[in-house]
Amino acid sequence: MLRRYQESIDYLFGLQKHGIKFGLNRTENLLEKLGNPHERLRCIHIAGTNGKGSTAAMLATVLQEQNYRVGLYTSPHLVRFTERFRIDGVETRPETILDVFEQVRGVLDEREPPTFFEVVTAMGLLCFAQENVDWAVVEVGMGGRLDATNVICPRASVITNISFDHQEFLGATLTSIAREKAGIIKEDVPLVCGARQPAVQGVIKTTCYKRHAALYRLGVDFRVRQAADSSFQYQGMQSRWSGMRLNLDGAHQLNNAAVALATLDVLGLNGEVDLDEAAIHRGLLKVHWPARLEVLQQHPLIVLDGAHNPQGAECLRDALKRDFSYRRLHLVVGVMRDKDLRGILRRLLPIADTVTFTRPRYERAADPEQLKALSDPYNRNHSVIADVASAIQHARRLATPDDLICITGSLYFAGEVKELFGEPTTF
Repeated sequence: MLRRYQESIDYLFGLQKHGIKFGLNRTENLLEKLGNPHERLRCIHIAGTNGKGSTAAMLATVLQEQNYRVGLYTSPHLVRFTERFRIDGVETRPETILDVFEQVRGVLDEREPPTFFEVVTAMGLLCFAQENVDWAVVEVGMGGRLDATNVICPRASVITNISFDHQEFLGATLTSIAREKAGIIKEDVPLVCGARQPAVQGVIKTTCYKRHAALYRLGVDFRVRQAADSSFQYQGMQSRWSGMRLNLDGAHQLNNAAVALATLDVLGLNGEVDLDEAAIHRGLLKVHWPARLEVLQQHPLIVLDGAHNPQGAECLRDALKRDFSYRRLHLVVGVMRDKDLRGILRRLLPIADTVTFTRPRYERAADPEQLKALSDPYNRNHSVIADVASAIQHARRLATPDDLICITGSLYFAGEVKELFGEPTTF
C-alpha cells in the first residue's frame, strides 16, 4: 500500500508541470463525474491574503469542540501531503488518501489534464463527503474567483484580510486583488470580512449588494478587544464573550479569532449551529497551527514563522517586539524569489542583531546572495550560508541562551525546517 501511495503522490506532483490554470470548469467536470460530492457538504469557505489558515484552524477546532465532525482542507502542506486533509484535527490516513486518489484518477481525461490543485481539491471534497463530516472548512488556494475551491456553495464565506501578494496572478492594485477575493461571495450567502481598507471594503460591499449577501465587518458589526491579562473580549451580532484565550501567539491572531467567532455567530444567527460558550473557550485554547510563531526550542528560543509577504513580515516583526523577551535577535531567512523581497526585508531586518540568508531546497527559492545585496540599507551584519541546516547551526553558534533565533521567509522553507527539527515525513 505504501508503495502505491507514494506512486500516487509522485503522480500528483507531476501534475505541477501544467502550472497554475485559473477556472472552474475542469474542477466542476471532475466533481460531476464523481457524483458531485461537494453538494453533500455543509461548507465554510475562507479566502484572504494572510490569516486564512489560522482562521480555518480556529473554526474547525471550535466546531469540533461542539461535537461536530469537521473536515479541514488547507494548503500548502509543510511536511506531509496528508496535512492538507484533516478530520477532527487528525490528518487523513494514507490509505484513505490513496482510495480517493484512485477514484479521482479513474475519471480523469488525460487529454485535458487538470492541475495539481484541481485534483487535490476534488480529492478533499470527495474524502469529506465519504467520511460524512458535519462541516467542511475549506481554505482558498489563491485568490478566490477562479480558485478550484470556488465550486462549493458554502453556508458562510469569509475574507480574512487583503494585501499585496501573487500580483502576477491577482492584479497589481488592492482593488483588483479585492475583486478576485470577492469572487467567493455567493448569492444569499453571508460574508464575514476582516479587511478594513476603504478601497477594499468598497469592492466587497458592492459585491455583497449585487449578490444579496449579508455583510459583517470587523470593527463595524463585530469587535475584539484585548484585556490587560492577555485575554480578549468578542462582541458580535448576537453574542458577547469575554475572558477568551487563544493558543496562538501574535496580536494579529486576535483579528483572525474575531473573524472566526463572527462566522460562528452568523451561523448561530441563521440556525446552522448551536453555540456553546464553554466549547468555544475550549476550542480556542486547543487550536494549533504550525509555522505561525511556532516555538521549536528553548534556550536559545527558536521561533519558526512562515511569513512570506510584507504584511506577514510586518505581523511577525510586531509580534517579535511585543510578545517575546530576548537579549539579541538572530534571523535566518529563506524566501521565494517571486515574492516582494525588499518589502519583506525592509520590515524584518532593522530589528535583528544578525541575519543569515539561506536557500530552501524549493526550486523557486531566491538566491541568498541576492538577498544579501538587497539587505544593506536595513542591516549590514549578515552572512550567506546556502545550506539550511548549516545556516541554522551558524545562528545557534551566534546565540546565547537568552537570545532568540527566528527562522522565517516562506511556508515551503518552514516545512524543510520542521523536518530538520524532527517532524516525521510520513503519517
